[in-house]
Amino acid sequence: MEGFLGGYWWVLLLILCIALYKIILRFLFGMVIVPEDKIGLVTKKFVLFGDHKELPDGRIIATLGEAGFQAKTLAPGLYFWMWVWQFDVSMEEFTVIPEGKIGLVLSKDGAEIQTGSILAKRVDCDNFQDAEKFLNNGGMRGRQTTYITAGSYRINTMLFNISITDMIRIQESRVGIVTTLDGLPIEAGQIAGKLVDGHNNFQDFDTFLNNRGNRGLQPQVILAGSYNLNPWAVQIEEIPMTEIPIGYVGVVISYIGQEGKDLTGVEFKHGNIVEKGHKGVWLEPLGPGKYPINSYTMKVELVPTTNLVLNWATARSEAHNLDKNLSTITVRSKDGFPFNLDVAQIIHVPTTEAPKVIARFGNMVNLVSQVLEPTIGNYFRNSAQDSDVIAFLSSRKERQESAKEHIKKVLDEYNVNAVDTLIGDIVPPDSLMKTLTDRKIAEEQKVTYETQKKAQETRQGMEKETAIADMQKDIVKAQQSVEIAERTANATVKKSEGDATSVKLAVSAEAEATKLRAFAEAEATKARAEAESEAIKLKASAQAEQITLTGNAEAEKILAIGKSTAESYQLAVKALGGENFTRYKITEELSKGHIKLIPDVLIGGGKEGGANAIDGLLGLKLMDMIEPNKKGDSK
Repeated sequence: MEGFLGGYWWVLLLILCIALYKIILRFLFGMVIVPEDKIGLVTKKFVLFGDHKELPDGRIIATLGEAGFQAKTLAPGLYFWMWVWQFDVSMEEFTVIPEGKIGLVLSKDGAEIQTGSILAKRVDCDNFQDAEKFLNNGGMRGRQTTYITAGSYRINTMLFNISITDMIRIQESRVGIVTTLDGLPIEAGQIAGKLVDGHNNFQDFDTFLNNRGNRGLQPQVILAGSYNLNPWAVQIEEIPMTEIPIGYVGVVISYIGQEGKDLTGVEFKHGNIVEKGHKGVWLEPLGPGKYPINSYTMKVELVPTTNLVLNWATARSEAHNLDKNLSTITVRSKDGFPFNLDVAQIIHVPTTEAPKVIARFGNMVNLVSQVLEPTIGNYFRNSAQDSDVIAFLSSRKERQESAKEHIKKVLDEYNVNAVDTLIGDIVPPDSLMKTLTDRKIAEEQKVTYETQKKAQETRQGMEKETAIADMQKDIVKAQQSVEIAERTANATVKKSEGDATSVKLAVSAEAEATKLRAFAEAEATKARAEAESEAIKLKASAQAEQITLTGNAEAEKILAIGKSTAESYQLAVKALGGENFTRYKITEELSKGHIKLIPDVLIGGGKEGGANAIDGLLGLKLMDMIEPNKKGDSK
């Protein structure tokens, strides 16, 4: 073993030199190797030659080769003559700023910050990577206005302390209210600094300071987005954007700006209305939409421009809540009864008049409490005192119209349009209400009875109509039968008319033929009639002649008989006498008629010759018995 070490000792020495080459080269040549991801921070222990052996008072970083922390750093690479006994070189990581972050820089050395300032202004120093240049260009100790953004930097941490913080992010529909921590004091009479341009939303704070920006509340806001803002210089308060709904306008009251000229004229004595950008109430209101308003420097009062309903009614309020403090109006009538009534007032504020309303009252709540509430309440209280409860109830329509006119005149003076006044529920006292209710119930009962009577009459009519409707089927059937019969008859008539036409033609022909035959027969008959007439005439003439002759003969015969008879009667009268001749002729005529002058049986009287009724009856009976036998014999 000793032989082996004795023969190969140089190998061990070579291995040891290789392992410790850096240390050896550092001692022999003062060589320092700075890796690629490191930075070398140098501390000088002493100075051998030169005038600058000690740092000036108040300085901790050497720029002229003084002993102490050196401003100049060693970038990655190879360096010689950095003797270990004179220089101490420490390796530090690069300063890395992640995405979405910024690096705030605090300088440990440099010039004094100006009196009244809290931040050191920017100097040209390659993003604080050249500490020597920073100090030589007048860089100041303390917190810097400038920051470093995302990336890797060779920062001398013996001079600069880097704090990593988040970027400022403003969300959608929100705005950032800015308060600066450095700058000139705000002017007297103002609550915010003046408007400064060119600082890129306060991301270039040095430009803000150079343009004489003021510390404190700023009139400018920043909108949604991400910003590299130095929290040592700028503080951000995130608030929602000002939203003006549809149906409203926003009257802007600005607390900052120069005093503006009043645009309302001498007649309006309730406040100044100015142009946009001046201090006071702006003449031009904002329409519906979202606006990035700085709520610390401006106030936006919402004024409804649609018809607005205000209710004087307990436990009833609209969505706008302007009437949340209004309640039912209690009034007292002329006859001493207290009663309640609900009132609804509809108003409209024109867009052009909205600034005047706000200038006069400050907000819509004050308009309601200072004008509408006392005006409407007092009107109805005064109106109720002139009437009793019943009359007030019965004249509700007229009182509503009167209230509308009165309130319209009052509101016109306040630049508000009164659209309508409506009286709601009227609640009389319970005792009076009971009387009215009883009266109404009686009236309604009467109406109910009348209605029931009409209902019964209607029911009777309905039953009648129902019975008629039930018979309608038979009626329709009969009507259909009649229509069928009519149509059948019409068809038959049509057919008969057709047949009649045919028959008529035939009859006409037959009649014509008959006419011709009749004419011929008539001619023939005429001829025969004339012949017969002539024959009859001759025959009649002969018979007439015969009758005449016969009649003459008969007349002469009768005359002769009459004469002879008369002569014989005359002779008989003379011979018998007049009366005897008359008896003779009567007897002769009776005998010609076979009349019995003397009866066949004579019933005599009694012994003394007197007539007896019984004998007469027996005689008549006997005659009746004889007569049938005679009749049978005669047969």
